[in-house]
Parts: sequence; structure tokens; C-alpha cells
Amino acid sequence: MFLPADRHGRFRNAGVVICAAAVVYAVFVLSGCGYKDTRLAVDKKGRTVVERYGQLQVIGTNLCNSEGQPVQLRGMSSHGLQWHGKYATPAVLGWLRDDWNSQVWRAAMYLTEGGYITNPALRQRVIDSIEAARETGVYVIVDWHVHRDRDPRAYQDRALEFFAGIAKEYGHLPNIIYEICNEPNGSDVTWSGAIKPYAEAVIAEIRKYDPDNIIIVGTPTWSRDVDIAAEDPITSFNNILYTLHFYAGSHGDELRAKVEKALSLGLPIFVTEWGTTQDTGGGGVFPEETLEWMSFLKKNNISWVNWSVNNKGEDSGVLQFNVDREAKGGWKLEELSPSGVFIRSVLRNEKKIP
Repeated sequence: MFLPADRHGRFRNAGVVICAAAVVYAVFVLSGCGYKDTRLAVDKKGRTVVERYGQLQVIGTNLCNSEGQPVQLRGMSSHGLQWHGKYATPAVLGWLRDDWNSQVWRAAMYLTEGGYITNPALRQRVIDSIEAARETGVYVIVDWHVHRDRDPRAYQDRALEFFAGIAKEYGHLPNIIYEICNEPNGSDVTWSGAIKPYAEAVIAEIRKYDPDNIIIVGTPTWSRDVDIAAEDPITSFNNILYTLHFYAGSHGDELRAKVEKALSLGLPIFVTEWGTTQDTGGGGVFPEETLEWMSFLKKNNISWVNWSVNNKGEDSGVLQFNVDREAKGGWKLEELSPSGVFIRSVLRNEKKIP
């Protein structure tokens, strides 16, 4: 969730066999979880998160498993697939699952800036992500990455076609999550006048082929105004969540107050993108502010995905500049950026989250 002249615009056969070390690690972190097994990519029996949770559903403001128990998914986002889609592989997703304890992968498919609208072949990177997530047993977010496009209605016909195709082909899988509008922005791109009608049209198209998988809807002002969406929510469909984006170095109490208001009005929220840095993608890591956000999200059972897996050298990326050019995973600590080291420790439950 960056402003227009930011890092988005500038540069913007691992199976489900679990190694013994990962299983032993899972045993040690079972205690202290808010809900049973909700902070593990693989449990002590070697079951993946998808095997345990199954078909997700929304109950009240909670994301829940197939049995109706609240869960909190935590994981990683790709950067723009046109630039860093090489990481959408079973090897990388398997490494993130086993070493990082990541439960969900977000496939960020930009529309412009070399994205899907001008390069429809980019769809294959989304398919690669879905197949890798299916193989490794993690959830996958299919992200229609509205950003510089501002108004999601600009390419609504293409969105309808794209999501219908994904739903037809993969809607039967329990680990598919649709994010239909990343970051709508601009004073003229309002919730009730632009974003909500777009969302209702796209959701209706998805539901023709996939009646129950989770759909996440973007909110105004780069997906920050969840309180505005809460005043006029979508009521015609079930299993809908709403997007919140934040960067710990730029957003704090004021944005958390918006979330609290939205939750009080019954709006279920999923943080599909957040960073440890400022909203420019730079400024270094803000550890105290990040941990405050982690505590807030844990308290409110809000799932999250961190931005992002890339090696271009930005502060919000998890890899050092130009490492793992072959995208094989297996990263050493010295190959991670300061943000990467920090996020890995959070996902591995090594940071104490109040």
C-alpha cells in the first residue's frame, strides 16, 4: 500500500513431505497459541495448514476453519509477478512453509506497469502460484493488483473474465482466496460510488463457479478506509472480507482506530499487505511499531500477509540485493534483509507478541 510515486511504481520439487526438523520445531511452538494450531504452517502430526483448516469461512468478524473455529493466517506476499514471479515455485513456497512457518502466499498480479492488461501471459505466474500452493499445502491469495490504475472499474470487464477463469479452474480447491481489488485510490474513487459496485459485479461472477471460497475486497485510500466500508457493507454474498493495508513506520494509532470502528460495526478484515518500513518501502525497519501492530492483529484475530519476497534491495523486501537469483529458497540468515530477519522470527513465533 504505497502512494503513487513509491516503490511499487519504481521497480515495483518441494511437496508436502516435512523434514524432521520442521516437525520437531512445530512441537515446541504448539504452546502459547491463541487458538489450537493457528500459528503453525505444519503441525506436530505433519499436517499442512490446508489439511487442518480445510474450507475457510467468515463468521462475524472472524476468519474460521471448516469447523467454525477462528483462525489467523500469517504469511508472505510476492512483489509484482512481472518482476519477481520467479519466486512463485514449490521450492520457495515449501521453504517459506518449513523454515519460515508461512501459511499463505499472495500472488500480486499488477494490471499496468508491465502487468496483466498489457501482458496477459502474466496469468501463468498466478497459475504457478496456485499450483505451488496446492503442492505445498498452503493458502494462496489471487491478487488483482489495482494500484496506479486507481479505479477498479477501469478494467472491470477484464477482471470479470480473469476471475471467472480462475474460479472455473480452481474454485473447487479449499485453499483459493480471491483479492479482487488491491488498492483503489483517489478522492473520486469512493466506496459506495465505485469500489462497492465493482466488487458486487466481480463477486457475482466468481460465485457462478465458486460458491464458498473467501473473497477479499479492497477499501478506499490505498485500502485504509475500512471504517467507510463498514458503514455500507456488501450484504448479498457470504464469506467476504475487507482489505486493510499498513506500513508500521507510517501508520499507527489513527489507522488502528479505523479498524476498531470497523470491527465494532461487524466488518471482517484481512491485512493482505503490510510492511515493517515506511509506506515508501524505505526508511528502515520499525521493530517496536511492527510489534505493536502484530499484537493488535493477534488480539483481533486478523490474518495478515507481509510485503514482500523480492531481492531488489528495498527495505521492505525480505532478501538482500540480488541474492537467490535462481529462486531456489534455502536462504541463509545473512542473505535476508533486516526486515526479512525480523519477519522470519515473527512467523516462527520467536518474537514475543503480547
